[in-house]
Amino acid sequence: MSIKKSSLYASATAVTLALTLSACGGATTTGSSSGGGHDPDATVNIGSLYEPQNLDNTAGGGQGVTEALNGNVYEGLFKLTDDGEVEKLLAQDHKVSADGLTYTFTLRDKVTFHSGKKLTSQDVKYSLEKVTAKDSQSARKANLGVIDSIETPDARTVKVKLSKKSISFVYQLSYVWIINSEARDLKTSEDGTGPYRLGKWTRGSALSLDRFAGYWGGKAANKQVVFRYFKDATALNNALLTNAVDVVTSGQSPDALDQFRNNPAYKVNDGDSTTKLLLAFNDKAKPFTDVKVRQAVSAAIDDKKLLESIWGGHGKLIGSMVPPTDPWYEDLTAIDAYDPERAKKLLAEAGLKDGFSFTLDTPNYDPHPTAATFIKSQLAKVGIEVKINTITSDEWYTKVYKNRAFTATLQEHVNDRDLVWYGNPDFYWGYDDKQVTRWVEQAEQASTTAEQTELLKKVNRKTAEDAASDWLYLYPQIVVASTKLSGYPLNGLNSQFHAYDIKKG
Repeated sequence: MSIKKSSLYASATAVTLALTLSACGGATTTGSSSGGGHDPDATVNIGSLYEPQNLDNTAGGGQGVTEALNGNVYEGLFKLTDDGEVEKLLAQDHKVSADGLTYTFTLRDKVTFHSGKKLTSQDVKYSLEKVTAKDSQSARKANLGVIDSIETPDARTVKVKLSKKSISFVYQLSYVWIINSEARDLKTSEDGTGPYRLGKWTRGSALSLDRFAGYWGGKAANKQVVFRYFKDATALNNALLTNAVDVVTSGQSPDALDQFRNNPAYKVNDGDSTTKLLLAFNDKAKPFTDVKVRQAVSAAIDDKKLLESIWGGHGKLIGSMVPPTDPWYEDLTAIDAYDPERAKKLLAEAGLKDGFSFTLDTPNYDPHPTAATFIKSQLAKVGIEVKINTITSDEWYTKVYKNRAFTATLQEHVNDRDLVWYGNPDFYWGYDDKQVTRWVEQAEQASTTAEQTELLKKVNRKTAEDAASDWLYLYPQIVVASTKLSGYPLNGLNSQFHAYDIKKG
């Protein structure tokens, strides 16, 4: 689990899980470049609300460090494309033993870090151990806990032995940055292998990336990228209108979009995010121990109306934890569709025909307070009283995530492929279904991705039928850009924003 807002993301990720290329690139792109050409020496200014807290993604760097550095400054053995596909990157090849427990990776030759040091297997070993270290705050730490040992037979070979099969292992590696094993002070500096090297970071203002002349692959389509940081959506939009930035990575103000949509100088793009807004029940706390109560609450809330009120026609209803970019996605919105009469019937069957009351712990940043008020109004129509308890992100982390001292809460979950947490009965929402747990375990130890997909489709449907949570909606990924730009990513999976294909006319 990772959290959308950077303040909570940093604290939550401290304990959470979460094709051979001849050159970098391959992002899903859109836009148009002026006159059909572009300036290879251009500077691309990117507007964002998510400044890194530091530059080390194993030390609580937050959402901003992923957005700016992942794929741009640092690379992994594999990369996750904007379409959700996993492709080889620093790994030229890999083989898996018949028992699925040993992975042997052959590294690309002639890859150098920004400092000039050549990439070796020792750097890969160091990078993996950095993620799994005791003090690591990486969102992938728990997933890579299956690593039993790492051997480096020669400079280009890495052999990783697992304690048990993990078909997701290669996917998880797409989030592991390969770092120079001799590098230091990575909270304020870097030494990656990507198409850009760190330029200047002015805290509270901007972070620049400069094209790396010694890059092993095809050079970046622009000479420099500058991430410019803003405190709110209004300031961000104004920066785009005044040409202070060329593109906004994730629009947060749908009411302001018409000024761009009706202006031929801009293009508004609707991509798929991986961020789900959840009404998360504590499935171990009454009355949400009863599946009929959870189903009733889900059926009593008009998710479509909520999405429209907050995002004005942007975003999607999904009916489960699975966004369209996950391999096991299915549209399950019909399972607990809006139906107040069915909600009342379910409450009666649960012995609560006169309704009940519960406290909804609500983070104090948008859109949670608005969503909480809407939910309160909706549930009142079927006899359920909601008491809204507004809390800070730090309070949420301690009370809800750590101590499980809640009945229901609102929260955003950013990561893709995070359905599997419903297979963990110790996760904060307490969903505990033995069959689901077995399916999740079997899926991870599957021999083929097809087998994994079929098992996780079963998990998806069962958790939806059980109303394990109420998945209110999938956030839109609104990328607004100057029409002089092309080649920018649309979907922003897990907050990454690959900038190397962006062309500016």
